[in-house]
Amino acid sequence: MVPAGTGSVIGDDGLARPPWAAVDPMLRAYYDTEWGLPVRDEQGLYERISLEAFQAGLSWATILRKRPAFRTAFHDFHPETVAAFTEADVERLLLDTGIVRNRLKIRAAITNARATIALRDDGGLVDFVWGFRPESTPEPTTHEEVPTTSAESVALSKALRKRGFAFVGPTTMYALMEAIGIVDTHLVDSHRRGTSGIWTR
Repeated sequence: MVPAGTGSVIGDDGLARPPWAAVDPMLRAYYDTEWGLPVRDEQGLYERISLEAFQAGLSWATILRKRPAFRTAFHDFHPETVAAFTEADVERLLLDTGIVRNRLKIRAAITNARATIALRDDGGLVDFVWGFRPESTPEPTTHEEVPTTSAESVALSKALRKRGFAFVGPTTMYALMEAIGIVDTHLVDSHRRGTSGIWTR
């Protein structure tokens, strides 16, 4: 956990980052190059939803380290391929030490692949999720000011559940919204604030 009231940390490169991205080189690279940038393709968004679900109860660093193995195990999160997985595939994945071996989360990834395909008849996953973009975004100056849920993440969670998705709780969906740029929760003095092209400084 990051201490309450913690602001940005200035790195050895002179750039300001939140505490969670200031030390671990892997998290720092993820923060600098990926986190908070828009994801607007179906496969990429399905992958993010899947990984956020696997992250529940774990650290994001754990998921990020395992992401290459996840991508191999789930065929780069190709919805049609995962949607065709059977119980035999579930059992196979439960033996894969490279991923998080949780039966409910593995089944959720399969369920969500099928739900992703079903959404194509109604505008598709990308437009559906991005339809919950709020009118404004938080402007946190410290880690403790970063929300963990919002009215929009609650609404998105409910809407996805109605469409057959699993492991899409409000906190998980808020983390997704942060990760794909729907909201900008970079600390206001971070070098990444406003770089998504969605929210200006």
